[in-house]
Amino acid sequence: MQNPDTRSGVSLSLAGRTALISGGSRGIGAATVRLFRQAGARVAFSYRQAAGQANTLSAECGGSNYCLPIQQNLNTAEEGEALVASTLAAFGDLDILVVNHGIWPANEASIATMTAAQWRRTQAINVDSVFGLIHATAAHMLTRPVCDAARGHIVLVASAAGQRGEANHADYAASKGALISLTKSLSSELAPHGIYANCVAPGWTATEMTASVFGVPEHAARANAGIPLGRPGHVNEI
Repeated sequence: MQNPDTRSGVSLSLAGRTALISGGSRGIGAATVRLFRQAGARVAFSYRQAAGQANTLSAECGGSNYCLPIQQNLNTAEEGEALVASTLAAFGDLDILVVNHGIWPANEASIATMTAAQWRRTQAINVDSVFGLIHATAAHMLTRPVCDAARGHIVLVASAAGQRGEANHADYAASKGALISLTKSLSSELAPHGIYANCVAPGWTATEMTASVFGVPEHAARANAGIPLGRPGHVNEI
């Protein structure tokens, strides 16, 4: 298969680079997969259950030789490491990691009523597996030769909730706050080795995950009232 030239409209070139995007079958992740492919990168992305969406996205973006869907649960550090290993086995190298996966339990739960099981599940998916992804990725990137270009880039997708908190979603806010703090540690630790870490912390964004809010007019109105633009972000904007 010839590598399709899909860079129309994207000024950044990632030709010759390989990226791994966790949680890439929908929402912000799928938009990232598309834009990275348009920039010329080879992309591996993970999905948990949405095989149909994942395979459709792969076909749209050049097929599995250039856009590889990998089914992988991300509940533990070991599963994060396994996803990196699968990417390296398929593509042989890894330049860019985008940590995008995560859960936001839609049902509101006060700290007095939230179950320990919900707390543990949110931290397991949103934090523990992230450690595994970054642990394995950094270990690989540190073996890459030092040259004028960066050895690698790591981007964590957090949330504005990690900066300001979110009432009745303390589990989610705490997990995203952890990613923001983790990025600060990574940037200090890895930058001297040519590996650059950054964090994107979106506010409300219209995705499948937030459909329970923006799909209900009264909930959408309440959320939009707190957004300066008066609407949620679009995945391509993130």
